[in-house]
Amino acid sequence: MIRGKEVRLVGEKGEQLGIMALYQAREVAKKQNLDLVEVSPTSVPAVCRLMDYGKFKYEQTKKEREARKSQRVSMLKEVRMRPKIGQHDFEAKARVVIRQLEGGDKVKLTIMFRGRENTHPELGVRLLKKMTDTLGEMAQIEGHPSKIGSRMHIILLPKVPKGQVKEGVGATDAKA
Repeated sequence: MIRGKEVRLVGEKGEQLGIMALYQAREVAKKQNLDLVEVSPTSVPAVCRLMDYGKFKYEQTKKEREARKSQRVSMLKEVRMRPKIGQHDFEAKARVVIRQLEGGDKVKLTIMFRGRENTHPELGVRLLKKMTDTLGEMAQIEGHPSKIGSRMHIILLPKVPKGQVKEGVGATDAKA
């Protein structure tokens, strides 16, 4: 698939083998039992490298697997509450939020209003403020509380240093 008539050949260890005709480069690759891979097709002459292409592809997939293994996907979890939540229920919800933040997930705190509760959004703001005060240094607030329809929400980000994030915490969505 190499189109140029002349190529700049680079050896397996990165050494320059010079500019030569394409058929000569293919012969060199055949003698060394390696593949001729075009590295830079736009340069003049095109740059080709001698390598074991199967081994190269294997190493690339191995590196990608390692990179995927080391990264943690952050999820957005939701914890729902009502404005007239009891103290014990509030503390239980706080424990759920703490567990999710320790797991490295974002948490969306949602206050659900019904009926006449909609006319008192300050109750929701007060409840969200109480929750953020309870969490203390564990959470960082992303934006201000926003009310959409009959729900008010705020998003919390974990403040835990990245080295201390626990893997695989089995926290599930808590809904009341």
